[in-house]
Amino acid sequence: MLKTQLDKYIEQYETIDFIKDDPVQFVHKYNNKSDIEIAGFIAAMFAYGKREVFIEKLNHIFNLMENQPCEYIKNFDYKHNNIKHCDYRFSKDCDLIMILKILNNLYSKNESIESLFKYSYEQNHDIWQMFQGIVDYFYARVDLPVTKGFYHLLPNPAKKSALKRLNMMLRWFVRKSDVDIGIWNFIPKSELLIPLDTHVAKISRKLGLLTRKDNGYESVMEITKNLRKLDNKDPIKYDFALFGYGVNNKL
Repeated sequence: MLKTQLDKYIEQYETIDFIKDDPVQFVHKYNNKSDIEIAGFIAAMFAYGKREVFIEKLNHIFNLMENQPCEYIKNFDYKHNNIKHCDYRFSKDCDLIMILKILNNLYSKNESIESLFKYSYEQNHDIWQMFQGIVDYFYARVDLPVTKGFYHLLPNPAKKSALKRLNMMLRWFVRKSDVDIGIWNFIPKSELLIPLDTHVAKISRKLGLLTRKDNGYESVMEITKNLRKLDNKDPIKYDFALFGYGVNNKL
């Protein structure tokens, strides 16, 4: 019965109408793969707090990039840049500048966000360890003053938080649907983990998908394990079902 109801919510909510109010909108604004990856990476980092506020901030950031993220990154000069008024909650302009500087160095070596994630995944064949490799890569290259906001934009997997934004970005890039763009094929969608926040955790407890009281790593694993019982090939499609359940529950 649970699967039947949740499948109905997927059919109702995993549609193009979902995109306009979600941060996934930023990966749909571009056609070039490199632009999509950079836009998705930055959008995911800022996707917390009030949705309308961070979407406005992201629009400002991409306008500074003249809506050419890859070209902007390749030509980024941290000493002379136009990053201003990009402060958002915990993070300051200097934190974004440091991230852009690291990305500039990455792309100057003819590497990319995809190649970085792919290398880390192939070293571990484990999503969580892959995230650790990515975050370690950025942490090791901090050579300018940053605030604690830098580490909030790129949280450390070793602290066992839910890593909601990284898991959400991975869903965008690995799954292929009307919403998710599916440009990466080196990770099976069966291995994806639920993007867990307090809203999803609350609904998961109501539905019996989560018994733990915390909203960290172990809870991510418990929910994902239970979703795989509903569909072991594409368990994270139920992210849309949990969203739909929440909307209908409010109604």
